Amino acid sequence: MKLIIQIPCYNEAGTLVRTLDDLPKKLPEIDVIEYLIIDDGCTDDTVRVAQEWGVNHIVRFKRNRGLAQGFMAGLDACLKNRADIIVNTDADNQYRGSDIAALIRPILAGEADMTIGERPIDQTEHFSFLKKRLQRLGSFIVRKASKTDVRDAPCGFRAFSREAAIGVNVINDYTYTLETIVQAGRNKLAIVNVPIGTNPELRKSRLMNSTGSYVKKSALIIIRTWMWYKPLKCFGMISIIPTVIGLVPLIRFLYFFMINQGAGHIQSLILACTLLIIGFVTFVIGLLADVLASNRKILEDTQYRVRKQEYE
Repeated sequence: MKLIIQIPCYNEAGTLVRTLDDLPKKLPEIDVIEYLIIDDGCTDDTVRVAQEWGVNHIVRFKRNRGLAQGFMAGLDACLKNRADIIVNTDADNQYRGSDIAALIRPILAGEADMTIGERPIDQTEHFSFLKKRLQRLGSFIVRKASKTDVRDAPCGFRAFSREAAIGVNVINDYTYTLETIVQAGRNKLAIVNVPIGTNPELRKSRLMNSTGSYVKKSALIIIRTWMWYKPLKCFGMISIIPTVIGLVPLIRFLYFFMINQGAGHIQSLILACTLLIIGFVTFVIGLLADVLASNRKILEDTQYRVRKQEYE
């Protein structure tokens, strides 16, 4: 059984050694542990630090591509190096290496395809009150969109079985954390929450430069991913809004028409027809998107088979 621990890095020379030193060197039921970093266009000594420490694999980008692309490149490299389990962690030593044993235990036991760390958010001192509330709200929305019981959706400390990793697709350029959960939930993968601890903050989060930007980008990822997997339901709900609003002026016009005063209320009829047409067109778009979603599912299955043959 082979475990590869991957760490996306962007200018992490100051914290990487501390993170690597904290990782386990031996684990029960694991025969081989290897370490992989993703050099996401680093301009400092991150790569040199990793080489001197003795990491087994380095994936290198010539320029910064973002966390999502770095994560996917890391999975690809881990699979090509025949990992049976892949653990993703951060380079800022936020997560405790000692928790990896607990993180992979449900996968080893055959109980999970994917595990996600559950941080003690309310007890994390360097999280502001607003950030704690946003983390809770974001996890709630992701649970509803993915139909899973994930309690800490933004947590990047997670493990994948080989089969689960082969099927992962991340389309957005911002982060992998939310999209992979919605995708896994919609594909009926077994996801298990694993309580973990956190270390004191060594640097500020680079993913959450401002609260407004983080909320906006995260919301767009959730909505877009939900539209990919449930387009008919999504567009159907949107179509209800203009349809219901359009019924109000229509009923108003019909009332005046029944009492022979309809000639003075043509504007209500025009407004009602416009809104009802918008609602109908939106619903038709949902039907077309649902057909495309079925084709996407076929393409995902084909991609999975191609990847499995390539990696094996």
